[in-house]
Amino acid sequence: MRRFLLPCCLLFAAMNLSCGSAPAPAPPESDEALRARADSLARAFIIVDGHIDVPYRLDAFHEDISRETFGGDFDYPKAAAGGLDAPFMSIYIPASYQETGGAKEKADSLIDMVDGFVAQWPDKFAHAGTVADVRAHFEAGRISLPMGMENGAPIGDDLSLLRYFYERGIRYVTLAHSRVNQLSDSSYDSTRVHNGLSALGKEAVREMNRLGIIVDVSHISDEAFYDVMDVAQAPAFASHSSARHFTPGWERNMGDAMIQRLAENGGVVMVVFGSTFLRSEYGPEGNAIRDSLDSALRAAGHPENSEAYVRAYEAHRKAHPVGGVEDIVAHINHIVALTSVDHVGLGSDFDGVFALPEGMQDASMYPNLIYHLLKEGYSDEDIRKILGENALRVWSGVEETARAMQDAGEE
Repeated sequence: MRRFLLPCCLLFAAMNLSCGSAPAPAPPESDEALRARADSLARAFIIVDGHIDVPYRLDAFHEDISRETFGGDFDYPKAAAGGLDAPFMSIYIPASYQETGGAKEKADSLIDMVDGFVAQWPDKFAHAGTVADVRAHFEAGRISLPMGMENGAPIGDDLSLLRYFYERGIRYVTLAHSRVNQLSDSSYDSTRVHNGLSALGKEAVREMNRLGIIVDVSHISDEAFYDVMDVAQAPAFASHSSARHFTPGWERNMGDAMIQRLAENGGVVMVVFGSTFLRSEYGPEGNAIRDSLDSALRAAGHPENSEAYVRAYEAHRKAHPVGGVEDIVAHINHIVALTSVDHVGLGSDFDGVFALPEGMQDASMYPNLIYHLLKEGYSDEDIRKILGENALRVWSGVEETARAMQDAGEE
């Protein structure tokens, strides 16, 4: 049967189009619409944050995180407002414990604290030992509390403790912190004992792969990073690191070649929100604010960690942001340009840094970051990956590698 065909120009006219022209682009979304969309995406997608230091903060100054805290970056109301679903609780062990002893005991006490969050407020928080747990808690409306141990010092020379900490809920280990330890050299420590990982550190990486613990390359030296890449059979991540491109010469952030090598490994760079990580000039600015405040409070007779000190400290730092949320987006853009949108995530370091950028000063503000990503032209799917799916992919890869190694009978 013959079809009736309109001439081209009549067909376009019927569609209110000019002959030979493409459809007119949709008008740009208003600022109000973008912010509403950002808030909706924060609720629709799982947000994973690779590093939040609330256990160590509360170890020094106790507050009830089921309620709005005075100065904390993370608490339940802030997390709920921001759509945060899976903040890795940092079990931070200062390097001083490498000299005094007691690193394992400190780790246990902080893990006990996180266990207490779940026991006290089971309607709000839940343990998360697997990616499946995170997804189930998201559907149930509870915030997952996976744990990462910042500093391998509690392991000592006994790699069997990796299994012990795995059974206690630890799902990543940052191999070193501010000083060289038995496993790895540190980016902060000019003393390079191992020139990378020690022999024990390499064994630790293999054992973490076998158990299902993510290897965290934040804080370690460049040489140690490349050793991890050579040894690891599973994807790794940087739980809270940013791009050295913006902080030239600062080893704590990751160089471009390292970012690309981590991507080859299937890994993810979890961008830090702390101002010092964002631009070189922000470090001195934030330090000057902090030091001036500290001197004034001590002169007034307020010892560190006293209530008066903490309240003044927190109020002052929140009133003096350094940089802006656009700086975080610049790091995300840089990592995406070097690799792809599959290799970047978020690792705020909330409650672990003094200075934060304006617009990203606590856990209620993730929608503001999403808004800026939308303005940059990132798609909803891109944003879903950045917010959490990239980190969950790494974690899933680590789980799969562990199953395969265990099935193969590797010891």
